[in-house]
Amino acid sequence: QVQLVESGGGLVQAGGSLRLSCAASGRTFSPYNMGWFRQAPGKEREFVAAVRWFSGTTYYTDSVKGRFTISRDNAKNTVYLQMNSLKPEDTAVYFCATTSKIASATSALQYDYWGQGTQVTVSS
Repeated sequence: QVQLVESGGGLVQAGGSLRLSCAASGRTFSPYNMGWFRQAPGKEREFVAAVRWFSGTTYYTDSVKGRFTISRDNAKNTVYLQMNSLKPEDTAVYFCATTSKIASATSALQYDYWGQGTQVTVSS
């Protein structure tokens, strides 16, 4: 089993920044991809960003390119999401996820383990 614990969410004004963290643990933790997804009220969960654990290749949804940066610390089994220039439409619960499968980094269906989520609220 793998456990993922997110932190760093909160309330911020538009234009502000937040940094999310996701710490992974568990004897079977052997990631191929780690990703961030978000879900706003009344909407489906959507892909935000992902990183291939060993190569460091990153992926972003178009709406966050240039504003969000995903990174990872292999030694700490932790992935981060630096969010700058936040907009009200970024308001959502943000989830961290991981999979050991060699699979698409952007599809939620390919991820096996999920964190509990952390709320990000951006006020206008």
